[in-house]
Amino acid sequence: MLSANITPTEGGDVRIGLLGTGPWAEIAYGPALRDHPEVEFIGTWGRRPEAAAAIAESFGGRPYADVDALITDSEAVAIALPPAVQAPLAARAARVGRHLLLDKPLAVDVADARAVVDATTATGVASVVFFTTRFTGEPGRWIGEQAERGGWFTAHADWLGALDSGDNPFANSPWRRQKGGLWDVGPHALSVLLPVLGDVEKVTAAVPGPGDTVHLVLRHTGGASSTATLSLTAPGPAAGNRAEFRGESGVVSLPKSQDTAVTALTRAIDALIESARTGRPHPCDARFGLRVVEILAEAERLL
Repeated sequence: MLSANITPTEGGDVRIGLLGTGPWAEIAYGPALRDHPEVEFIGTWGRRPEAAAAIAESFGGRPYADVDALITDSEAVAIALPPAVQAPLAARAARVGRHLLLDKPLAVDVADARAVVDATTATGVASVVFFTTRFTGEPGRWIGEQAERGGWFTAHADWLGALDSGDNPFANSPWRRQKGGLWDVGPHALSVLLPVLGDVEKVTAAVPGPGDTVHLVLRHTGGASSTATLSLTAPGPAAGNRAEFRGESGVVSLPKSQDTAVTALTRAIDALIESARTGRPHPCDARFGLRVVEILAEAERLL
């Protein structure tokens, strides 16, 4: 049984509706929801009705003109919207007992993120925030192994995007242009650093670099420190991500993923369904999403 007074559809498939019609919905969410063996993809709502119709035509389900109608018809909602739009709709869906598959960052305001957590806590719904690296095969396993190993002294993460290089599908994203690498790729770096080194005890420094680049210095509860360089305005040849940990086990580096976004998102859907059926919170639930927002907000304050 799914929790939060939600009963599975006949045959066990979970009815999921999609909120959002942008590039990420087309690249990842539409294909993953359409092809998941335990999901009935019921339809899409978007702020542009014609885009919702296009997603439905490509991936199934039907376009919804009314977001509340889609939420009502769903057992869970997947949200591929800008964070400032995502958070209020996520809280709205959770308050009526719908499980949540969310994107990072959960919000760009701590109060909005906390409202999502409060709603999931009040109704007992499951939530998973899609921190992509955590749901990739080899990197995801590697993160768990380093967390178990312990004894880390320091770490560094680079997460560098290039919005203006080539045909980046997110080049016209207003919220990314406004909030920059700190909020867009910062969650990815934190999703790797925190499970291995522990929660951030203090954001020691946040220093601007060229373009939207931000350099962070973090102190963790386990005693380790870390640094991170985050940007969406790196030159194309310099873009990419890496993470390196140093400690009693020597020096280890995050392995490259061979997974597509759809493969990783399929694992996130698996995790949501498992959490909903068992009642066990996932490590990347809305509470973790809130903690990431709190750290980013503190870094933004220091800039």
